Amino acid sequence: MFNIGKFPSVGRIYPVVLLGACLAGAVISGPVYAAGGGGGDSNATPTCPKGEVWSSKAQKCVKQQGSLLPDSDLTNYAFALAEAGRYEEALGVLDTLKNPNTAVALNYRGYATRKLGRTDEGIGYYMKSVELDPQYAKVREYLGEAYVIKGHLDLAKDQLTKIRGICGTGCEEYRDLAEAIENPSKL
Repeated sequence: MFNIGKFPSVGRIYPVVLLGACLAGAVISGPVYAAGGGGGDSNATPTCPKGEVWSSKAQKCVKQQGSLLPDSDLTNYAFALAEAGRYEEALGVLDTLKNPNTAVALNYRGYATRKLGRTDEGIGYYMKSVELDPQYAKVREYLGEAYVIKGHLDLAKDQLTKIRGICGTGCEEYRDLAEAIENPSKL
């Protein structure tokens, strides 16, 4: 057995190293935060380990199976997963919604499928979202980005015009789509 008494400096350092390791473990194992509403939203929704979802009421990760979370929590969490690059998991969470046919849920389903490379499928979800809420600027941004990916800049610019009518040229959705049209390689 190692005798710390022979090495007094090790005896003083060991508790500090152990405390540091414990704190690092606590930080690393906690939820990871992602933007909750798309873009620079200050209301971050954490992403949890696989099989768990974020509960805004409990302010913690809870088991996904049998969860009685409201659709709004699940929808926001699905988008946080998609923003974190966990697209299949995002789609899985969206599959658990009581009402999957809302403008927001369809938009996020479109986003996850587009990011998986299924752009045409994503456009279909975006179009359903637009039907439900033509004034939803975020879906128009993502629809425009999908058109940029497909090389249909005329259709993307049409979405940009519609966004300008919804929230002007200073909103994040307008700026993001304008940048995507200008620099398609960044998508």
